[in-house]
Amino acid sequence: MTSTASPAKVLVVGDANADLILRGDVVPQFGQAEKLVDSGDLVLGGSASIMACGLARLGIPTALVARVGEDVFGRFVLAELRAAGVDVSRVEVDPQTPSGLSVILSTPEDRAILTIPGTIPTLTADAVRAAFADVDPAHVHVASYFLQPTLAADLPSILAGVRAAGATVSLDTNWDPAERWDGVADLLPHVDHLLPNLEELRAIGGRVLAEPGGEDCDIAAAIAAHGPCVVVKAGADGGWSVDSAGTRSDAPGLAVDVVDTTGAGDSFDAGYLAAFARGIEDERERLRWATAAGSLSTRGSGGTGRQATADEIDAALSTRGVAR
Repeated sequence: MTSTASPAKVLVVGDANADLILRGDVVPQFGQAEKLVDSGDLVLGGSASIMACGLARLGIPTALVARVGEDVFGRFVLAELRAAGVDVSRVEVDPQTPSGLSVILSTPEDRAILTIPGTIPTLTADAVRAAFADVDPAHVHVASYFLQPTLAADLPSILAGVRAAGATVSLDTNWDPAERWDGVADLLPHVDHLLPNLEELRAIGGRVLAEPGGEDCDIAAAIAAHGPCVVVKAGADGGWSVDSAGTRSDAPGLAVDVVDTTGAGDSFDAGYLAAFARGIEDERERLRWATAAGSLSTRGSGGTGRQATADEIDAALSTRGVAR
């Protein structure tokens, strides 16, 4: 059953943009060829924004610090965040720079993403520090690290200050478009929970370990030795984690009729951190929340269309027959 403790307040740091999701035979043909695809939706995007909506839907008081443009996409993003119950008082509106936009070419098996950065890389350290002081959260989650170079240089000192103030920290780096993975090693000592998918785990391991490669669990354990509990998203197989003591925990995914996997990893993060914010101490239980939230989010289009409520997670886990 769900913890009855009052949930802790969370500040999410990162990207806020619109996603245009196209589905069907979405592989483009150049030479001015016009292809017809099955469907398209304009939905809320950005790892941080999807994560923040997932937390709010799960009953966690959530604020977002990010930047959008003073344009149609920026207004759309703010409206969607407000409708989800996210505190957007610390989302800055830039009158000169356009909002970020991602075009997602989605198939049932995989997806490709084309992103116009826009305002995404312009979030500053001063804005994050001011938001932390204003919101006074118990936990800070950082997303899309590699899309925010202006912030990245100051992030180790920011996170050190956050933890010195008594708050906890989680990080989902997302994929590095340059595939260099610079700076992650400097962040690890200041992070309580690192939340990669399997591909990101292996890539980060290649930068952190003296001898990259090996079994995924060994890579996670080596990264966890630098400080954080490493919580790994494993797609349809669910998720697992390794803490700094080398202890592994696992939880399976749910069997659902998948409509769209966009943002499922961000909803996984939201499930895990919602359990954490509610004071659930058992790691396997946190992972059950994470895998249920990630699985259930794939029932609709976009990252936020079918994100789970706490009641839906309880029902799904009970139906799955997991001891509660």
